Amino acid sequence: MGALDQWLWRQEYWLPPGITWEDMQAQEGAHYPQPRDLLVTLPLALGFIVLRYAFERLVALPLGRRLGVRDRTRVPASPVPHLEAFYSQRSHQPSQVSLRCACAQREILCLAKHCDITRRQVEAWFRRRRNQDRPSNTRKFCEACWRFAFYVVAFTAGLAVLIDAPWFWDQRECWNGYPQQSISQAHYWYYLTELAFYWSLLLCVSVDIKRKDFKEQIIHHIATITLLGFSYCSNYVRIGTLVMLVHDSSDFLLESAKMFNYAGWRKTCDGLFVVFATAFLVTRLLVFPTKVIHTTLILSMEVFAPFFGYYFFNFLLLVLQALHIFWAWLILRMVYKFIFQGKVERDERSDEESGEEEDSEEEEETEEEECSWEKRNTSPIDSRLAILTNNCVLNNLTNQRSSASGRLPKSR
Repeated sequence: MGALDQWLWRQEYWLPPGITWEDMQAQEGAHYPQPRDLLVTLPLALGFIVLRYAFERLVALPLGRRLGVRDRTRVPASPVPHLEAFYSQRSHQPSQVSLRCACAQREILCLAKHCDITRRQVEAWFRRRRNQDRPSNTRKFCEACWRFAFYVVAFTAGLAVLIDAPWFWDQRECWNGYPQQSISQAHYWYYLTELAFYWSLLLCVSVDIKRKDFKEQIIHHIATITLLGFSYCSNYVRIGTLVMLVHDSSDFLLESAKMFNYAGWRKTCDGLFVVFATAFLVTRLLVFPTKVIHTTLILSMEVFAPFFGYYFFNFLLLVLQALHIFWAWLILRMVYKFIFQGKVERDERSDEESGEEEDSEEEEETEEEECSWEKRNTSPIDSRLAILTNNCVLNNLTNQRSSASGRLPKSR
C-alpha cells in the first residue's frame, strides 16, 4: 500500500517540472488545493442524494401536479408465470436472445407452444410487460426538476464568484503564478460542491431513468469526476471553474424544457428548446474549444513545459468535446425537425426511452386478440373484472385517440 501510495502521488504526475509537493504546502494567508480536500465530496454526495429524495417529494411532485403532469394509462400484462420468469431471468425481448435457434422467431414460438397461446399473444404480453417497467411522466418530471434546480443554483453561484475574477475576462490569468495559486473559500466550495453533485449522479445512475445516451452519460460523469478531481489536485482550479460555468450555462435550459414537455406545455417547451439549442451550440462548440481548450493547450505552454498532468488534463477535455459534438449532432437533428415539421417530437439528446412508441402502436393492433386470451385464462369472477377493466381502459384509450386525432393528422 505504501508503494502504491508513493507511486500514485508522484509529483511528476501532478505538478510541472521543478515544483514539489513541499512547494504546494499552505503558507500563511494562502490556501493551496490539497488531495485530502477531495474527501469532503463523499459526504456531500450522500447529502445530495438525501436532499434530492426530499426535494422530489416535497417540491417537484406538487409542482408537477400544478403544471398538469399526467401519466399514461397502461394496460397491465396478465399474470403468466412462465413468461414472467423468462422476462425477469433472461430477456425483455425473447426474439433477440436465443443464438441456438435457427431462426430468431423460434424463441417466441417455443414460448407460445409452452403457454398454449399464439405468437401474437406472446409478443403483446412482452410489449405490455415492458410498458409496465417504463418510467412515468411524473418520475421523469421530478428528476428533471431536481437537476434544473441544481443547475440554476450552480450557474448563478458560479457566475457570482467568477464575475470579479481576473481569469474570467482574460484566460491568460489562469496561468499567472501557476501552480502556486491560492484558492479562496468561495471557489473552494464551488469546486467541491460541483464534484459532489456529479458523484451523486454516478451513484444514482442505476436507479435513474435509462435514456438513449445512457453509455455516453456514464462516460460523461466519469470523465467529469476524473477531470475535476485531477484538476483540483494539480491546481487547475481557475480553468476548472470556467469549464463548470460553461456546462451549467445551458444544462438548466435543457432540464426546464424537459419539465414543460412532460407537463404538456408544447409551445413553452419548443421555445425553451430553441433557446437551449442556441446556448448549447454556442457554449459547447464555440466558447469551450476556443476559450478553454485553447487556453490549456496553447497558452499554458507559455508558463511551464509539458508534463503528464498537461497531457492527461487535455485528454479529458477532448473527451468532453467529443461528447459535445455527439450531442450537438442529436440537437441539430431536432432543430431540423423543428424547422421543417414545426414541432419537437422528443428529446433526442438524452430523454428517449427507445421503442415505447413502436410498442404502443403494435399493442393497439393486438388489443382484441389479447383481451380474448385473457378471458380464457381467468376464473369466472376474475374474467368479469378483467372485461370491465379492459372496457374502461379501452374507452379511455379510445377517447384519448379521438381527442388527439382532432388536433393532429394521422401519421399512419
